[in-house]
Formats: sequence, C-alpha cells, structure tokens
Amino acid sequence: MLKEFRAFAMRGNVVDLAVGVIIGGAFGKIVSSLIDDVITPLILKPALEAAQLTKLDELKVFGTVKYGVFLSASLNFVLVAFVLFMIVKAMNAAMKKEAAAAPPAAPPPPPADVVLLTEIRDLLKK
Repeated sequence: MLKEFRAFAMRGNVVDLAVGVIIGGAFGKIVSSLIDDVITPLILKPALEAAQLTKLDELKVFGTVKYGVFLSASLNFVLVAFVLFMIVKAMNAAMKKEAAAAPPAAPPPPPADVVLLTEIRDLLKK
C-alpha cells in the first residue's frame, strides 16, 4: 500500500497540482494585499468620509447588522475577479502570440506499408 501511495503521490499531475496550489496561495496573498491595502481604501475613502466614518466596520443598520463588512467583501470579490480576468486575458494573448510565432509542424511521414501500397497502386494504374 505504501508503494501504491508513493506511485500516486509522485505522478506528474499530482506534483503539478501541488505546485499550482502553492503558487496560487502565494499569488492570492499578493492580490489580497493589493486589494485590501491599496485599491479598496482608494475607492472607499470618499464614501467613508461622506458618511463621516473611519472604518468600514462602522457602517451598520439597526446597530448590529454590519453591512459595511459585506460591502467590503463584495467589493474585494469583484476586484479579485477582475484582476484574475486581466491576468488570464494577458496570458491567453501571450500564448496566442507564441503559437503564431511557432511554425506549424510538418505532418509525419506515412508508414512504410502505406508507401508500399501507394507504389503498388501507381504501378497498377500504369
């Protein structure tokens, strides 16, 4: 059972997935920091100043419902989705350029038996 687990864990797909998850987690922290520390304060600062508040947590209805936190989470989601969309779009454009720059591969030569049959057909036509 240990050998089977080792074979499973060392497969290329599993290792690729693990690397992707680790890089995704690190990238997620970068995007979250960009949104939480840069973009959200720039966008929400005028709204908070208009409401005479300093923190988004202070936006409440009936004294207990913190709709400011929900508003912040919703804005963060939209911004993260937009940033990821732009990254994927840029990557797709780069891959299209790379694919366009690469010359098309030559078709593989036909197998020997097909070549022989073609020669026989051509001889029979004569």
